[in-house]
Amino acid sequence: MESLQQKGGIPLLGSDFPEMKVQTTHGIMELPKAFLGKWFVLFSHPADFTPVCTTEFVAFQKRYDKFRALNCELIGLSVDQVFAHIKWEEWIREKLGVEIQFPIISDTGAVAGALGLIHPAKGTNTVRAVFVVDERGKIRIILYYPQELGRNIDEILRAVEAMQISDKNKVAMPANWPNNELIKDRVIVPPAADVKTAKERLEMAKRGEIECYDWWFCHKKVVR
Repeated sequence: MESLQQKGGIPLLGSDFPEMKVQTTHGIMELPKAFLGKWFVLFSHPADFTPVCTTEFVAFQKRYDKFRALNCELIGLSVDQVFAHIKWEEWIREKLGVEIQFPIISDTGAVAGALGLIHPAKGTNTVRAVFVVDERGKIRIILYYPQELGRNIDEILRAVEAMQISDKNKVAMPANWPNNELIKDRVIVPPAADVKTAKERLEMAKRGEIECYDWWFCHKKVVR
C-alpha cells in the first residue's frame, strides 16, 4: 500500500508514523514499534533551557497519569544532545520540584527532517509540533504552534480521548466536547447518506434511541 506521506514534507493524517530508531533519555527506542498497542503523543520543542518549553514540559508531566489512563504515552523531541536533555531534566527537578518521567528524543536533525519540524525562518530549531498516533501506528492528529506560543496540554489530552471515543463508537465529536454549547457531552451520529437511512434516523429519534434537530443532525449519549 502506498504511503500517504508527502514526498519530502510533513506526514499526512492517516499515514503510518515513519519507522525510525531514536536516541532518548530512556535509551535507544524504535518508533512506532516501542508503543505498539498504545497511543502516543510525540511533541517537539525548539530547545532545552528555554522558558516556554519548560512550562510545557511541566504541564505535560502534571498530566502524564491522565494520558496513561487513556493508554497513551508521551515522548518529547528537540535538536539537542542527550546530555542537554538530562541536565535540563535535572534543573526542572531541582528548581521546580517536577520529575520528567517520559523520554525525550535527542535528534541530530534526521527525525525533525522526516516529520517536517524544521521551518526555514527558524534556523535549526524545531517548531512546536504535536503528532497524535494511535495504537496501530497511524497518525491521527497533527498540530503546529509557533515558538512564541505555548501549547494547551489539556486540549491535547481532550483530543486523544475524543478520538478514542470516536473510534470506539463510530461517531463524530462536536466543538468543545465534552462541553458543547448545543449538545453538551453528547456525540454526533454520522449524517445519513441516503433517503432510507434518513428515515430510519427519524424513527430512532421517535423511539428515544437518539435525538435529532433534523435527519442530518442527530446525536446520542455514550459512555466515556
